[in-house]
Amino acid sequence: MNEIWRDVKYAVRQLVKAPGFTMTAVLTLALGIGANAAIFTLVHAVLMRHLPVPHPEQLVRVGDEDDCCVNGGFPDKNKYSLFSYDLYVHLRDNTPEFEQLAAMQSGVGDGSVIARKQSSSSPAQPGKGEYVSGNYFAVFGVQPAAGRLLQPSDDLANAAPVVVMGYQTWERDFARDPAVVGSTFELNAHPFTVVGVAPEGFYGDRLDVSVAYYMPMAQEPVLHAASPLLHRKGSNWVYLLGRVKPGVELGPLAAKMSGALRQWLGENVEIYKTEDGKVQLGKTTTVLVPGALGIANTQEHYATGLHLLMGIAGLVLLIACANIANLVLVRGLARRAETSIRMALGASRARLIRQILTESVVLAVLGGVAGLAVAYAGARALLALAFDRGGMMPIDAAPSPVVLGFAFGISLVTGVVFGLAPAWITSHGEPAEALRGSGRSTKEGGSLVQKTLVVVQAALSLVLLVGAGLLTRSLSKLEHQDFGLQTEHRVIVHVSPQQAGYTPEQLPGLYPTMYERLKALPGVERVGMSLYTPMEGNNWGEGVTFAGRPPTGPREDTGASWVRGNPDYFDAIGQKVVKGRGITDQDTETSRGVAVVNEAFVRKFFKNGAEPIGAHFGTDGPPSVGDMEIVGVMKDVKYNNPRRPVRPMYMRPLLQKAASNQNPKGEAGSTYIGALVIQTKGSTDGMEAQVRQTLASINSNLTVLRFETFDEQIAGQFTQDRMIARLTLMFGLLALVLAAIGLYGVTAYTVARRTPEIGIRMALGAARGSVVRMVLRDALLQAGIGLAIGIPVSLICVRYVKSQLFEVSGNDVGTLAAAAGALAVAALVAGLIPARRAASTDPVKALRSE
Repeated sequence: MNEIWRDVKYAVRQLVKAPGFTMTAVLTLALGIGANAAIFTLVHAVLMRHLPVPHPEQLVRVGDEDDCCVNGGFPDKNKYSLFSYDLYVHLRDNTPEFEQLAAMQSGVGDGSVIARKQSSSSPAQPGKGEYVSGNYFAVFGVQPAAGRLLQPSDDLANAAPVVVMGYQTWERDFARDPAVVGSTFELNAHPFTVVGVAPEGFYGDRLDVSVAYYMPMAQEPVLHAASPLLHRKGSNWVYLLGRVKPGVELGPLAAKMSGALRQWLGENVEIYKTEDGKVQLGKTTTVLVPGALGIANTQEHYATGLHLLMGIAGLVLLIACANIANLVLVRGLARRAETSIRMALGASRARLIRQILTESVVLAVLGGVAGLAVAYAGARALLALAFDRGGMMPIDAAPSPVVLGFAFGISLVTGVVFGLAPAWITSHGEPAEALRGSGRSTKEGGSLVQKTLVVVQAALSLVLLVGAGLLTRSLSKLEHQDFGLQTEHRVIVHVSPQQAGYTPEQLPGLYPTMYERLKALPGVERVGMSLYTPMEGNNWGEGVTFAGRPPTGPREDTGASWVRGNPDYFDAIGQKVVKGRGITDQDTETSRGVAVVNEAFVRKFFKNGAEPIGAHFGTDGPPSVGDMEIVGVMKDVKYNNPRRPVRPMYMRPLLQKAASNQNPKGEAGSTYIGALVIQTKGSTDGMEAQVRQTLASINSNLTVLRFETFDEQIAGQFTQDRMIARLTLMFGLLALVLAAIGLYGVTAYTVARRTPEIGIRMALGAARGSVVRMVLRDALLQAGIGLAIGIPVSLICVRYVKSQLFEVSGNDVGTLAAAAGALAVAALVAGLIPARRAASTDPVKALRSE
């Protein structure tokens, strides 16, 4: 240990003596290590961090798919991850292997609850509310920050309405006032007593949901009286998470639960298509997966992108290591006389290697410490890019102990990696040769290694540049594709009349009032009202049946999406009628049922030029019932996933109900609008305040859940793509700069070493141009070899980003050419500077230096 400590002090003294070298190396390493630590901060928080609860390893999730939010019928592949509440009760009561099995709402969105303290004069505020079973907190084994948590007795039909407030809401909105516990709040215009506050640091069962209010599932029919889900057996809307008893094996338990699942479905097969149910019932199953990460929907959403960024950051670190290795090697060769003297005086090669490696590790640790600052700033930037929609994420940009350990470990490995080859080469010089001097010789032990490192840098930087180019082109195509929409001078206002306390019977009086008040605002041209809007990530859909056509088979795809809208809505989003007519003011609640379909609907259901206008269709009823008549065809508009083709859709008037629909409460629930599209004649500045004031004048509970421009809503669909493309481009440019610096360093060192040779050449009549060409030829040769290696490697690596690409081929010639051109230009610039310096060599001075 004493020897190691002496080596460390000696290394520090040597680094202090060379401040230029030390600063360059530390900054280079800080960028490489800091980038990796920043991305690992997100990887650890999103993909590896367990729920902050006791013994998270005992938690088990039933199902492994992201099936949000409300689904009906049999799921894809007959594998259940989403359940109805009654099915949950059946599974809970028939699996004593669980200490507790809890249910929780699958879809928790912004503004899913509107809350206001009953004694307060402040307007109601939107928040995220989650329905949970009474044993929800018992499953996690957590303790309240104040008051008490929900109990099974709170989740009974006749129980008093109570709620648990999220800690973040308690801290942010009420300054942790203990008087909140026991007070009455109006949730969606219904009184609830706050019985407690969730513990600090507990963010629920998912990473991306910062819940404001935890509500017993028994209260769901109270808060959503128009279309309750609680005991609707055909609606799957809850996730299941439990804590198993010690010694229980998941395999046999999964088989038992699958049997209980099939038993319940067999007893309730009337809620499905009978023929289809009998065919598939024997194949229906569910799986059990570890639940330490909770409901891992966010992990699934971000996993591919984070793994890709981690790999890219690793390549940048390799390039940085190659750069530092070149610097250390040049420095070691410059000190070879000192090394030779020490060897001549008896120092062993192992001792010298250890000394040089110690210096490299000390340098790497300094780079790692500086990299923590880069990691902190980088993590904050990543969080802003990844979660820029205002969501509260339980991720701290400050490095955690795990991230600190990662940074320290990667620093040590980095120090060994970039120091090993220079240490070996420098310590294996011949003392006599070094002391004799070899200034006129062009032979140098480190030259081949240096050039090899430059070639590796060039090849890796090309790989990153190609990846960055492909992802940037893909993002551009995503953002600038034809959505079929007009977004200029339009804002989206998300509202919820249902949460404001309106019943379906009150909507015919509410909608005209909202329309007239908002239309009267200065500068407003149109006011569209709809169930949901394009590109907000929502989708309503079900199978359709046509009058006069034979029954469809159980495996025939009859699905179509649908949306409700008022006459202004479709013009407000820029969706034009191409045949027939659109929805008009005459399409009222009591008039005949009509629908306007899109072109994709016509292509799917009216083949061979069949006429869609006048056709009748229904949803759940028999084929002979056609309670919607197609009166028009509209242009295609993308509504949900921007990467997929336009879905077949039909548009319905706001208040019309389909007579054949077997779920009248669901039909009534769909008549609640979820968004307003306001088109203005000019700028939308100041519109938010006017809209909020107008809605509050109608009803103080009619609050704005979210306000954004149409462009902002669409841009929000590309947050992850934008983050990955920008970071990849940044890393690619950083790699290019590092490769250029590496090439410049090797070329400059070669020129300095060959100064006598160049002096002799020029003394013998060599022109300046020939010297420049000689130096550039060597530099461009290294870059060319890097290109030759990098192009096939890039084509191989493209397979790992194919899933992120949109309408861009992995072997895109333009991107490859642009990346190769950028590398060639960088190599030319890096080689030209030392080449011009070499051409300016004074032969007399060069020979005198010998």
